[in-house]
Amino acid sequence: MRRHTPEPPPGLPQVQFRPGLANETLQELAPLLAEEGIDVDNIDVPDLDTLQQAMNRAVERHNMLRFTPVGEPRDDAIDVLREVTAALDTDDSGYAADVLDSVPPEAPDGDIATVAGCIGVALGLLDTWLAGRDAPAPVGLGRQIVLPTGHWTGERAATDILALARKGRAFGSIDSLIVRQGGKHVLYGAALAVAATIQTWSRATGTPIRKLARTHIR
Repeated sequence: MRRHTPEPPPGLPQVQFRPGLANETLQELAPLLAEEGIDVDNIDVPDLDTLQQAMNRAVERHNMLRFTPVGEPRDDAIDVLREVTAALDTDDSGYAADVLDSVPPEAPDGDIATVAGCIGVALGLLDTWLAGRDAPAPVGLGRQIVLPTGHWTGERAATDILALARKGRAFGSIDSLIVRQGGKHVLYGAALAVAATIQTWSRATGTPIRKLARTHIR
């Protein structure tokens, strides 16, 4: 995760053509559209506006499910964040990067963490800690946090994430963060922000980082 030079500005979003993507996406949304009364294999709606509104609701719910893992996928995402936090505490940023790079974009079996799941869990925790929703967190913790010294992959995203989390708005800004920074940088930035928060929390309370990670990254 550590860089020798400052992180360059994010590039423009890349547009790629994937044959069959539209049908693949429609099939993913099929169960949610079915709850709206729409059969994707036999779409019969009174007008396009009705279909668009149903699609918008289905996409919003689909994204929420991707970024809010439960059960084993959430436990796995928590393990990822704890490992990265512990690695950065010992200045082993190479291992931290390896851990993040091992997280898959998708998990067909749904039993492990994904990039979206790790991002969602991290931003949800930061909102809770920094917006004053977690009583054990030190008062004013959000104003004390600084990123570890040096240059980092994801540092721009981490700076944005921390500013949003102080207002309790990081999780709700996932889409705009990814558009602005890119998925990999948001993943790295979210993990970096979590590690920086735990490091600051440790300095403020004298509690070992590993103990804080076990207790509050959950």
